[in-house]
Amino acid sequence: MTHNLDTIHDRLQRVRAAIAAAECRYGRVPGAVRLLAVSKTHPAEALREAAAAGQDCFGESYLQEALPKIELLHDLGLEWHFIGPIQSNKTRPIAERFHWVHSVDRLKIAQRLSRQRPPELPALNVCLQVNVSGEASKAGCPPETLPALAREVAALPRLRLRGLMAIPAAATDLERQRLPFRSLRLALEALNDAGLALDTLSMGMSDDLEAAIAEGATLVRVGSAIFGSRPRKGAP
Repeated sequence: MTHNLDTIHDRLQRVRAAIAAAECRYGRVPGAVRLLAVSKTHPAEALREAAAAGQDCFGESYLQEALPKIELLHDLGLEWHFIGPIQSNKTRPIAERFHWVHSVDRLKIAQRLSRQRPPELPALNVCLQVNVSGEASKAGCPPETLPALAREVAALPRLRLRGLMAIPAAATDLERQRLPFRSLRLALEALNDAGLALDTLSMGMSDDLEAAIAEGATLVRVGSAIFGSRPRKGAP
């Protein structure tokens, strides 16, 4: 339970310091790793508090919860990232309201996002989600189908393929945490060697942030270390 005196501002400062320390420890360029605040299940007021502390990009997974927050906070000019599973019937509002989508794992979803992205908006930034741990319960394309999917998505109009995303199986040992992140980095390097120009590795969360930065993450997705534990469903 986070103490009330421990504010979102304080926790953001600690996360930023941890990112900077890991950048230094593993020879990364200072500022190379961007912090995405995962704000799903947290109220708009908490996001406003984070924005006041200098956080400008937020990750949401549940569309019905995200859309009202985007409306309530439109005055702040925030950058919105969709990071959850995508159902075909939900692609239009995602294409219309978000700046980034991290969880594209099949061509059909990418095609719908491409068709439904309003022409007056910049191209939608997308990452392909890869199932690096081979877990049946996890979303993401299998690594062996990634090259073909990446070529097809990169060719779609109104989308800009930026890179790869993964949510590996949990591990507590730093070296074991690094392995799936390493495989994602190598997959991105292989795609770039094949002629794509990708610049984003969306990997690492509160518990494996250091391992992800060690392996080349350019964007880490942190929720509980900023906002505290998620409210329980049905809790007042």
